[in-house]
Amino acid sequence: MITPGSIAGPTQLSESRKRALLALLGDEDPVVFEAVRSQLLLHGQEVVEWLEPHVLSPDPLLRRRAKEIIAHFSRQTADIQFLQFCLKQGEDLDLETGAWLLATTQFPEICVDGYRAVLDDFTAELRDRRIVTGDAEEVLERINDHLFGTLNFRGNEENYYDPDNSYLNRVVDRRTGNPIALSILYIVIARRLRLPVAGIGLPGHFICRFQSSLAELYIDPFNRGRLLTKADCLQYLMQGTLGLRDDDLSPVSSRRMLLRVCGNLHQIYARQKQLEQVTRLQRYIVALAR
Repeated sequence: MITPGSIAGPTQLSESRKRALLALLGDEDPVVFEAVRSQLLLHGQEVVEWLEPHVLSPDPLLRRRAKEIIAHFSRQTADIQFLQFCLKQGEDLDLETGAWLLATTQFPEICVDGYRAVLDDFTAELRDRRIVTGDAEEVLERINDHLFGTLNFRGNEENYYDPDNSYLNRVVDRRTGNPIALSILYIVIARRLRLPVAGIGLPGHFICRFQSSLAELYIDPFNRGRLLTKADCLQYLMQGTLGLRDDDLSPVSSRRMLLRVCGNLHQIYARQKQLEQVTRLQRYIVALAR
C-alpha cells in the first residue's frame, strides 16, 4: 500500500546529471531544449542556484535559456507572494504594496525599493516647489504641472490595450499607462504628500477625487490631470448607457482597485489568447473578489 510519505519526489540532481543537462540546455534543437526544460522544472527552485552562474555565459543561447528558466521560478515565487497578500489583507490593503507585488508577477527582476525611491524623488521635487500651500485647486494644478508637464506622464491613447499600461513599474518607466494605473500613481504620490485623494471607478473610466472640508475636486490622470467638478462627472455618467448609480462617485477601496486592474489584464490577455496569463489573472481575481 502506498502512503503519502512513500511517494517519491524528484531525485536530487547529481553533478554528472547537472553537467549533462547543462550541455543540452545550449542545444540548438528546440525539441531538445523543451525536454531539458521540463526536466529542470521538475526539480524546482534548487536548479536556480546552479543555473545562475550561466546567465553570464559567453554562449548567448545558453545565457538566454538559463535566464528564462530562472525567470520562470522567480515569477512562480512572485505569484505565491501576491496571492498570499490578496488572501491575508482586508479591504483597505496597502495599495502601493499590492501594485508592486502585482508588477513582480510579470517582471520578477525589478527592484521594488528602487521604484519606491523614484516615487519618493517625485514627491520630494513637489515638496521643494511648496505645492501644498494654497487652496485645493492651486495645489492640484501644481501637482499636475509637475507630473504631466515636467515629468510628461500621459494616457496611452495610441496603444490603450497594451498590458504594460497596467503595471506600475512600466508606467514609471514609459511615463504612460491606462486610467486606473495612472490614478494609482497619482494616489500613492498624494498619500506621500498627505493629501486626501481617493480612486473613483466610473463606468469605462477611472479618475481620482480630492475631498476636504473645504473642497471637492475630481482629477483625470489619463487626460494629464484635467480637473473636473462633480457636475462634470454627473454629466459624463448621464451620457453613458448604464445610467446613474448611487455609488458611481463613491471612493473605491484599495482592494477593489487591484481587482479592477486584474480584471482589465484578464480581458486583455484573453483578447490576445495568452492562456497561461489568463489563468494566472483568474487566480488573482478569485483571491481579490472574496
